[in-house]
Amino acid sequence: MMGRNPADEVGILVAEARRVYRDNFGEDPLVAVCAPGRVNLIGEHTDYNEGFVLPMALHLVTVMVGSRTSGNICSVVTIAESADEPKRADFNLPTENNPLKGGQPVWANYVKGVVQHYRVKPLPAFKAVIASSVPLGGGLSSSASLEVAVYTFLQQLLPDSGDQIAKALACQKAEHTHAGVPCGIMDQFISVLGKEGHALLIDCRSLEATAVPLADPGLVILITNSNVRHELTGSEYPSRRKQCEEAAAIMGKSSLRDATLQDLEDAKDRLDSVTYRRVRHVIEETERTAKAAEALKEGAYQEFGKLMVESHNSLRDLYEVSCPELDILVTAAMEVDGVFGSRMTGGGFGGCTVSLLQSDATERTINHIKQARYSGSPTFYITTPSDGARVLSVFEENQS
Repeated sequence: MMGRNPADEVGILVAEARRVYRDNFGEDPLVAVCAPGRVNLIGEHTDYNEGFVLPMALHLVTVMVGSRTSGNICSVVTIAESADEPKRADFNLPTENNPLKGGQPVWANYVKGVVQHYRVKPLPAFKAVIASSVPLGGGLSSSASLEVAVYTFLQQLLPDSGDQIAKALACQKAEHTHAGVPCGIMDQFISVLGKEGHALLIDCRSLEATAVPLADPGLVILITNSNVRHELTGSEYPSRRKQCEEAAAIMGKSSLRDATLQDLEDAKDRLDSVTYRRVRHVIEETERTAKAAEALKEGAYQEFGKLMVESHNSLRDLYEVSCPELDILVTAAMEVDGVFGSRMTGGGFGGCTVSLLQSDATERTINHIKQARYSGSPTFYITTPSDGARVLSVFEENQS
């Protein structure tokens, strides 16, 4: 994913999706949309605790092409490489008495969830193809990218009010109900509201977003995908969330956003040692994220990088969601002159790291990471902040 124009990458995805659509449905699609994945620069496991996060939208996107169709049956084909079988799902539109339920294949549950929670009814039936450049299971939010792409597609078939925050909330609800993941709002929010050349400081309680410029041509965001996924992640995320909710209740807070380190010390005797560490991470990470946004606004990249490393260490030691592979990648990046900071990003237990570095340090950073004592084969993405979900021309020759 290095060196190619992002618009060209989207055009290639649209062209491939069009081809598969023709093969499956014998005609050309009339609608094309895309929604980006995201990388979170800092603020991990704070969103479901109503704290601050600082993500940016990526040039990696999920594309959906399709058209209305008559009748009541929707047909969706995916060409995402890592999607489970089968690659085609057919389902009836939901009714009040017969809502859409999850099932097999798992990838289709994200589509069904968005259809179920779309804010305007009745939806027309549709045929569609999904393609994506967002790596699945890499911590770059392929799920939110898919959900927001589906919602954006449905908006072209039956427009809603255009309320972007309500759109993000509907997509988050789809993940809760149909994918069974109690995620925070960050991933869907940034996929909807991403802004080219900016990160977004999101207050996950008020849902206010502040654009933070990140367009310095001397800077690069390097994402390193470990291509490792530890299976325990499925149960660990909900357990972390539950620990946080229980701790907030013990401290008499509506969420950990209202908790201070002094509150934590006062409640220490009522919390087990593991929960104490979890809460400490969340309180300090929320504070770190607000500081990091200020540092970025001021161009204080050394300070921002220092906060990134502190975040990683806290995720490793207090929240315990890192893994040896991610630790190795962060350590290797920080050994290179010109790298300001590096940390794991996403839910953890594998996936990606994100590093902020001088653009002229990119090649030597990648080469150094490749030489690290690391059992896997990392994949690298050089990226800058991109726009959120958008409508595309359905004809690939116009994707320039």
